[in-house]
Amino acid sequence: MTENAPETDRITTREAAERLGVKPETVYAYVSRGQLSSRRDPTGRGSTFDAKEVDALVRKGRREPSAGSDVTQRIRTGITLIDKDRYYFRGVDATELARSHSYEEIADWLWTGTLHRGMRFTSPPEPLAAARRAVESLPTHSGSSDRLRVAAIAAAVADPLRFDLGRDAVLGSARSLIPVLVDALPTVGEPHRGEGRLAWRLWSRLTATRPDEAFLRALDMALSLLIDHDLAASTLAVRVAASARAHPYAVVSAGLGALDGPLHGAASGLAHRMLADVLERGGAAPVVADHLRAGRRVPGLGHRLYPAQDPRAEALFGALEQLPAARRALEAAREVESTTARHVELHANVDMALAVLSLSSGMPAEAGETVFAVARTAGWIAHALEEYEEQPLRMRPSGHYSGPRPPRPAP
Repeated sequence: MTENAPETDRITTREAAERLGVKPETVYAYVSRGQLSSRRDPTGRGSTFDAKEVDALVRKGRREPSAGSDVTQRIRTGITLIDKDRYYFRGVDATELARSHSYEEIADWLWTGTLHRGMRFTSPPEPLAAARRAVESLPTHSGSSDRLRVAAIAAAVADPLRFDLGRDAVLGSARSLIPVLVDALPTVGEPHRGEGRLAWRLWSRLTATRPDEAFLRALDMALSLLIDHDLAASTLAVRVAASARAHPYAVVSAGLGALDGPLHGAASGLAHRMLADVLERGGAAPVVADHLRAGRRVPGLGHRLYPAQDPRAEALFGALEQLPAARRALEAAREVESTTARHVELHANVDMALAVLSLSSGMPAEAGETVFAVARTAGWIAHALEEYEEQPLRMRPSGHYSGPRPPRPAP
């Protein structure tokens, strides 16, 4: 946009938003991405935009693939890149972040682009009380995933401002929802003296074993490594919900629902039970043989996005190698990997590393699923923030009808 362009070709923020079919704050998001240029209004009442530039962006949007195309090909994200057996959060190596920063620091930086050292998430009293009452009402055999879903719904009902999808409001909801999910879980161990940290509080909900700082740091690293992993199944569910303008609590509920299946998020529990079996039977060979004979995959091995090592497993194994209490579980995991490699070379993935953490710290088999769900909530919020800036209801694919062709007589 040139400075000598006539002012009649300029429009206000509201007019630009109406032409684009978005909220005014999304217009400024386009500016930050370099898709639009802006100029301060001479009256000092906001910004103005080049009408031709706005119309060009409207036309570009119309040339995007139609709603009937593959929606995953239309999702642009600046959160996670997976490339050559490494993965990056906003361009920064995610494993290096996990080694040097806490889960809360990384999550908040992912949302805001600003790193706040010593960031802590705290639970507001009313949503926490509602979540705890709801969790306590569940049957005693309920699993952690059941409790997390119920806690998210109860916390939403206790927040009358949940329908405010402004960026600041969503960030406020995120910073309170994640600690509510953790603090609503029943305590099985003694609270740690460092209870301010989220990982420290989560530990006492997962095991009665008294931790040392190295174990707590390993749990914090696991949370940090699992914050996001591009468009996994639960993340896609989250973006669909956010596209329909569901509030943040409902968005997280959509992600938790996708995690409840056995193929996403629960794999570490299978690896935990397998490693326990290896330790009980004194070797990996009979356990691996039993899995193969039954036609089952050996859990905790291989990842379709990482032909070589899973960087998340490498980082977490590195932390666990410093813990004497994790030695036997680590040896069992390595033996499973080497035994299977006689037939096919598959490396341990992050589910195996989570299983070593849970088994060596006296956690139940489902603990890895809980860690995964709590960790991934931060990534879901990051994706929701991106999706709230897009056209609403854009994820409306058309089904490929395979039924009988009409017209047919009524039954």
